[in-house]
This record gives sequence, structure tokens and C-alpha cells, in this order.
Amino acid sequence: MKNFWTGFLGALTGAWLAIVLSFFTFLIFIAVIVASGSSDSPSKKIKKDTFLHLNMSGAVVDRDQPASLLEGLYGQTENTIALEDLRLAIETAKSDDKIRGIFLECNSISAGLAQTQAILDALASFRESGKPVYAYSDNYSQGDYLLACGADSIFLNPIGMVDIHGLSSTILYFKDLLDKLGVEVQVVKVGTYKSAVEPFILNDISEANREQTLHFLSRIWGTLKSRIADSRGVPADSVNAWADSFTFAKAADTYVNNKIVDRLVYRHEMDSVLLEGTDMEKPRLISLDDYCATSAVKNAMSPKGSKKIAVLYALGDITEDGEDGIASSRLVPQILDLAKDDDVDGLILRVNSGGGSAFASEQIWEALQQFKALTGKPFYVSMGDVAASGGYYISCGADRIYAEPLTLTGSIGIFGLIPNAQKLLNDKLGVHTATVATNTGTFPELFKPMPAPQREAMQGYVNRGYKLFAERCAAGRHLPVDSIYAIAQGRVWDGASAHEIGLVDKMGGLQLAISDMAAELDAADDYRVVSYPDNSDNIWAQVRSLRKNIETRIVSKQLGAAADYYFKLRAVAEMSPLQCRMEIMMME
Repeated sequence: MKNFWTGFLGALTGAWLAIVLSFFTFLIFIAVIVASGSSDSPSKKIKKDTFLHLNMSGAVVDRDQPASLLEGLYGQTENTIALEDLRLAIETAKSDDKIRGIFLECNSISAGLAQTQAILDALASFRESGKPVYAYSDNYSQGDYLLACGADSIFLNPIGMVDIHGLSSTILYFKDLLDKLGVEVQVVKVGTYKSAVEPFILNDISEANREQTLHFLSRIWGTLKSRIADSRGVPADSVNAWADSFTFAKAADTYVNNKIVDRLVYRHEMDSVLLEGTDMEKPRLISLDDYCATSAVKNAMSPKGSKKIAVLYALGDITEDGEDGIASSRLVPQILDLAKDDDVDGLILRVNSGGGSAFASEQIWEALQQFKALTGKPFYVSMGDVAASGGYYISCGADRIYAEPLTLTGSIGIFGLIPNAQKLLNDKLGVHTATVATNTGTFPELFKPMPAPQREAMQGYVNRGYKLFAERCAAGRHLPVDSIYAIAQGRVWDGASAHEIGLVDKMGGLQLAISDMAAELDAADDYRVVSYPDNSDNIWAQVRSLRKNIETRIVSKQLGAAADYYFKLRAVAEMSPLQCRMEIMMME
């Protein structure tokens, strides 16, 4: 029966794939008939005076993740921009004599603050080449505007708006709702500042949580405010005044007068800006995807240095098993494989996680300790937007920890939530329960309050977990355990504060961690970076990317390019395991 369903699903999937390919064939056939021509294929060489066109729309992710079946075929995910690819493209464009500058279109970007910091740093490095960076948007959200501050000049639609409002945090509290439903959330925790439990047991923010939130928001806003002020050539107090004055409602000329933007132009008028100093009639643009497909970027993606630095990405919630996030069942074998790889000279763990399972975190921590013990090779951690709770647990044993000032980290604490639905069942629904047991250790009992011995046992379990967490941090940071207790208590710290109290070694992003490791390996100009896990052979990531390229080229009437991508899609599909499985089934 299992083989039947496996074969049936394989055949069904193959049929879906054939339908999709046929649909693309039909689209391209119709488009070719209508247009009877084609545009330049991205496979051709880039011409001189080309602008790298960065359309910053969608979600920025540290790294593209493998797509699922439906995502790959039908694109049922939001558009994503891989920070890994974006940074490499900007770095390559800096020394590419065909690239004249960068045209940055800010179209509702969704990016973490540390990710934004990394992009700004890459743009700042690019501008050192003397090439311009121009930013444009019809309307700048605060995230868009922060990104635009990496440009030499900021352009705005004459009837557009700019929203600068500072930072805030809003939390929903559910205690009254749970009381009405008849559900009590029983909490066991360690850490005065461990606030994740508060929405279920309070109706308002605790003083401890208010204190920590105001602290990290103020520190982070101070960093952002200074960056904006430096970019726009105004005092930091001016940025605060903008944030307090509802900038979204201002007249457009006010933005220019206050140096919030440089010029007001319609989108089509940006062509004239990009053409300044040339005799061309139309600006030459190349998208991020197309530029990453050029030999210049591909060569940069495959450096040939003798020293190999492995960058292992740990992104998402920490779990014991699963397809998404940081599953210890997948990450631990990967770490141990890297420990056995004689070609690997150093390991950098790139962490972007708010935590999760304490058990899974311990397994990952132990595997990383094995890497250090078995190899004696350097092990660094680079923190992204967040490396808190379990995210800090898996980081604390590193030789060096790097974080951005805008990173959120710490949150060294543990909690457990055990619901009691007795009132919901008994009083609201008229359902009653009876339990017959041989012993008193049954846990959890979700239909009555925890008895005192059970609560004490659970609290003891959490206390032991917290003690182990603190001991791991103390050993990794070479600090007394009491020092860790003083800065732990579940408190969240911004990256700059974490550096000041010893939870982080150095301020900077992934590139700084890589360059420092190369220096430690005496390979400043002779190293290569290899990213893990290896997603290059993921069939659905390829299908999703090619499908996206076909759609884009058809819409923009680049029919020759669309045809190129279509034949690549056919080649990928025909070589897929699913197609092979179909052929085998038909032969059987």
C-alpha cells in the first residue's frame, strides 16, 4: 500500500509538472507570435555604462532556502532577496568596469534592522569606488528610507511621502480572553525579564519588560538616527524632530527643504538622471538576478583560495526535528561532517534565531564543541537580526562572537507554559473527565490545575535547564557563572549593549567575521568561502527561480530571454528525480 501511494503521488506530481511546462510553452508561443522579436538575453555580456538595478521589494532573507514542491511550481511564497547574493553582487559591481552605478528602487522592503545595516555597509563600500548610488521611491516607508540612506542622492515622487516615526513595540495580552474562555496558563520560568509568558498571564506590560524594551529600542534608534543624520548631513536632533512630526503628512517640497530627500521626480524622469554624462538614449539596467547569473558574479561565488572557510547558516526556530528552521536532527550531522572534512580550515555559524527547544539547543551546542575539540580549528559566530535564548545558547561556545549594533541577543532564561482547560470543559462545555492511573507522575494534566508536587517538579526541571544554560555561557565567555546570572534573567540586549557586558566580542557583520578568520588563518588574500547547507542541487529552488525569470521576461517583452529560461526549466525538470521516478513507474 505504501508503494502504491508513493507511486501514485509521484505520477500526480509529474503530471502537474508537465501541465506547468505546457502552460509556459503556450505563453511563450503566443508572445512570440504577437511580438515577432526578442530583446537582449541576459546571457549576453553586459555593456558599458550599465546600472545595477536593485528592486528592493519583498522580504530580505539571510540566505535563500530550498523551496517546497508547490512553492517551486506555483510560486506560493512572497518575493525574497537573499542577503548573501545581494552583498556579493554589490561587492562585485564595485570593481566591475561595466557597472556605472547602482539604481536602488525602494518598494516596500521587508528587512530586519541588522540586515539593513549589512546592506548599508555594502553600499558604503561600493561608493568608495566613486560610482554613484541613486535611490528612488514613490513612497518611502521607514524601512525603505533607512535603506535609501545608503545612496548618494535620494529621489521622491512629487506627490509621494516619507514616513519616519522612530521605533516602538506593541504587545497583545490575552489574560482576560483566556479567563472568559476558562483557560488558565500555568507558568514555570526562570528570569525576571523572560517576557514571552506575559501575554498569557497579564493584561499589561510588566515593569521589567518595559525597562528592557525601552533600553534596547532607545539604543537601536540612537544608532539608526545617527546613520540617517550622517547620510543626510543634518544634526541627529533633526532626525528626532522628523520622527515626532508625522512626516508622512508633509508637503513634498518640505522634504527637500529639510534635506529628507534631494529631488522630486517622477519615475520616468529617473531615466534622465541615470543618463547624465552619457550620450545614450535609454539607460542600461541589469537586475540582481541577471547580474548574479553573469560570469563576474559566478566567479566571485566560486573563489579558488587555498584556505576554506565554511559558513553554516542557522536560521529560524530551533526544533528537534522538521523541515523548516534549525532542526538539531539535521544541523548536528552537518556540523560533525564539517569536523571530518579536512578541507575545512574554519567554521562560522551564521545565526538568526529567536530560540526554541532547549534540548535541541544543547545538542547543537555539543556538536559545535565536538568540532572545536576534534579539529582545533577556529569557530566564530556571526549574529544576524536576532540570536536570543536558544539562538544565544548555540552561539556561546564560539571562539569569537560578532553582532551588529542592531542585533537583539541574550535572553538567557527558560520557561514552560502548561494550559489548564478545566473551566472551559466543565463550566463552558459541560465536559468532565476522570483519570485512572497507577502512579502520581502523570504529566501534563491539561484538564485540572497542577498539584503542588507537580509544579515543584516542573520548576526544578526549568531551574536545572537555566543553570546548565548559564554554565554553558560562562564557560564559552570565560566569565564566572555569577557574572552570567547578573546579566541573564531572560533579559534581551541590543548588540552594542551585549558587547559592553561581554556577551559579544566584536561589532560587525558576517563579512568582518570572514575577513578576521582569514587573517587568523594567514590567508588574507588566499581563502574561499563555502556556504552550508548546500542548496545548489535543490530542484524546486531552481524551478521557482526559472519560473520567476520566465514571467518577468514575458511581462517586459524580453521574449528571447524568456525562451532561454524556458529551455533551462525544461532541462531542470527532465533531470529531476520526479521525472526519473515517472519513467521507472511506466516501465514497471
